[in-house]
Amino acid sequence: MVLKESDSELARGDTAPDFELRGTDGNDYSPDEFADNDALLVVFTCNHCPYAQAKFDHLNELSDEFDDAAIVGINPNANAEYPDDSYENMVELVADGTINYDAYLYDETQNVAREYGAVCTPDPFLFRRDGDDWQLAYHGRLDDALDPDSEPTEFYVEEAIESILAGEEVEHPDRPSRGCSIKWREE
Repeated sequence: MVLKESDSELARGDTAPDFELRGTDGNDYSPDEFADNDALLVVFTCNHCPYAQAKFDHLNELSDEFDDAAIVGINPNANAEYPDDSYENMVELVADGTINYDAYLYDETQNVAREYGAVCTPDPFLFRRDGDDWQLAYHGRLDDALDPDSEPTEFYVEEAIESILAGEEVEHPDRPSRGCSIKWREE
């Protein structure tokens, strides 16, 4: 495990890069699939990383709590050297209820993670709906628990979603997320 902190090329107000990725239900998803929502949280995550695993329950809770926010996990670790992160294992985690987001998608080419500038798991990007576009409102930590065994006391993304749904600007500064490095394939 290599510890990384996120540092995206996307800035607040930038439009979400488009994608079309296969979900654990076998359907393809793009950001437009979630256009009925006011907020879209895209979290680059995976199955095996202890930092990502520590946030599964919190992301499930966010998905349950906010009807007008879509919570989407994207697994960019399409690397044969990390079989725990396989698509088949993603399907199992959804089937057994470990992951219960609006969608859990597989970035098989790793191109989407590159376009977003994701570097670690988890790496959250929160967008607000603006007309036909998704615009970045917050990029950073889900909460203040920096280690898998720590209990959070501040919930940055939850408060940011609440701000978006209230039609307000997100007051929190972007804070680098911390987690395992994305397992890039040799090109």
